[in-house]
Amino acid sequence: MPMMTLGTFVFSLPTLAYQQLQRQIAWRHATSDRVGARAAAQYLGVGEETIQLEGTVAKELTAGEPSLNMLRDLAEDGQPLPLVDGRGYVYGAYVIKAIGETQRTFFPDGAARELQFQLELLRVDEDALQQEAAG
Repeated sequence: MPMMTLGTFVFSLPTLAYQQLQRQIAWRHATSDRVGARAAAQYLGVGEETIQLEGTVAKELTAGEPSLNMLRDLAEDGQPLPLVDGRGYVYGAYVIKAIGETQRTFFPDGAARELQFQLELLRVDEDALQQEAAG
């Protein structure tokens, strides 16, 4: 069963299973200084929204390295992708902003037994996803 999908990429035990998901949403407020009072603030709308996925995979159990390569290919395309969790909750359209990896504990041939990964996703305007589908 998939934990989450990002476009065509499926996060699961056989591919990449994350152990941590962090979601951060900001809201924008413009301020204007006032004499003798606190600055006036005006709500401008929702700001940046990011999701960070982190995990550790063992080479004996998963296809971690090829899966990271697939995510790098999706990142290179630069296209917005729908992000949906295994329960069917749609987070919206996201692009891959960054991928980090740390290789640890090596086989004699230099291949890593353990791979830690970090994936940073940035939410983009839903219109970008619809334009991509139409174009």
